[in-house]
Amino acid sequence: MAVAFPQLSFEDLGTPLYDVTFCVVDLETTGGSPHDCAITEIGATKYRGGELVGEFATLVDPGVGIPPFITMLTGITTAMVRAAPTIEAVLPAFLEFCGDAVLVGHNVRFDLSFLRAAALRLGYPAPGPTAIDTVGLARRLVRSEVRDLTLATLAAYFRSPHSPNHRALADARATAHVFHALLEVAGSLGVTGLDDLIALPTARGASYYSKISLADHLPRRPGVYLFKDRDGQIIYVGKATNLRSRVRAYFYGDQRRRIGDMLRQLSAIDHRVCANTLEAEITELRLIHAHRPRFNQRSRPPRRQVYVKLTSECFPRLSLAHKLGRDGLMWLGPFRSKASADLVMEAIWDATFLRRCRGGAGSRSAKCASAQLGVASCPCDGTVEPDDYRRIVNDLVEAADRRPSVLLEPLELRMRRMAAERRFEEAAIARDRHAALARALEHRLAWRALGGAGRLELEGIDGDTVVVENGVLAAVWLRDRATPLFSTQPLPPAPPIPPTVAVAEEARLIWKWLSTGAVVVRDCTNPLALPTIPPRQLTAA
Repeated sequence: MAVAFPQLSFEDLGTPLYDVTFCVVDLETTGGSPHDCAITEIGATKYRGGELVGEFATLVDPGVGIPPFITMLTGITTAMVRAAPTIEAVLPAFLEFCGDAVLVGHNVRFDLSFLRAAALRLGYPAPGPTAIDTVGLARRLVRSEVRDLTLATLAAYFRSPHSPNHRALADARATAHVFHALLEVAGSLGVTGLDDLIALPTARGASYYSKISLADHLPRRPGVYLFKDRDGQIIYVGKATNLRSRVRAYFYGDQRRRIGDMLRQLSAIDHRVCANTLEAEITELRLIHAHRPRFNQRSRPPRRQVYVKLTSECFPRLSLAHKLGRDGLMWLGPFRSKASADLVMEAIWDATFLRRCRGGAGSRSAKCASAQLGVASCPCDGTVEPDDYRRIVNDLVEAADRRPSVLLEPLELRMRRMAAERRFEEAAIARDRHAALARALEHRLAWRALGGAGRLELEGIDGDTVVVENGVLAAVWLRDRATPLFSTQPLPPAPPIPPTVAVAEEARLIWKWLSTGAVVVRDCTNPLALPTIPPRQLTAA
């Protein structure tokens, strides 16, 4: 007989405590290690909604003699267990008694170590993927009020009618009384769900812990949460698949200094429920770009965005620009920093013979350094014909639009050659340039596909409809609602590349969601032209 103990889902974690079945367990053993010791007694009590459901108690024949010091501690002798069933007979009945209940114990890791060792040896699923330790709860809730955290001390403090005496059932009964008393204390802190109870023992005893009550109104649904200070200013925006659980987790032992500073300034929590993870991600992104919260350091919009532009002069070259213009044969970006744009520009230089100097044709009497090294075709000395140079430019544009491998393969070969020659620093530079260019090309192709499709109606696996218009999220309909939950004003036609970092990052989120394969295209005004040869990222051999 095999009894499964499945890992809890988000819905299970959100179960109110009065709907959870708890099985309080205690073991007596021949020693302290499951590797060379055995179980001599199992006692358990099962509760639901505070009401006793059943009890389980049996001696177990360990197959070996019981040491004298164990007999002095528990009163269990070798003669007492000689006629008792073995663990092979007891374990299936105990697992059936537990069912899918959440296991509870005092120093429960000790009991679980013996149960799991026995289950592994006998071929049963390991019990207790979720277990609650009354020692951890007591340490968090009443440590300053008791002498120590032993079961005897806690049972006396909470006036348990059952005195622990190192016999399994008596100790399980005492543990159950202590557990229910601790639940009453936890309830005063707003702990009403199983997820809150599991996280409670790790909560820090910081001065801001009392602010956890600000999360009491949050639903256990996907969405976006907004932290505000006492002036009503938004200081942080985040997304979550379970709003209540995610926000409360900030108070449960996060050691980062930035989190402590943020929680000390926290005064109110607002939220927005979203239909799915895509809407939550894009709502978070738009709110961060709109409000620039001071604790959203990584996602805040850059002060100046940067583009890589292929100029439209007679001998085109690469240059950096901060604004998207109408000129230029090709644009890449926008990038968050000049360093990121420089990396892409250097990657293109490594992969092509595009000119690197800025001088006009015939402006020098001799070739520039790049031309002398043979890594670029520069017109500065007047020896390069415009038609020959135009072929280099056309090959670059063609590769960026349709065949990114033409640009990426030379970088990959360069990296592997450098690594074979043990020039590892140069190999790392080539690898980083390859990765930066592959991302830039992938984002460019994705934007062209989304923008070129016009109005896209997509259906996710949950039946909700997502509308993307010219590369931007326009609306989200729930399966059972006709009114869009998320909408924008009518959008202009998509430009060749995203006009801002915010639009670019939003398009990347949509493309990532679309690329999961769990999306059906219901309608589009223009064909959705996916790249036939997508950029390939390097992977470790």
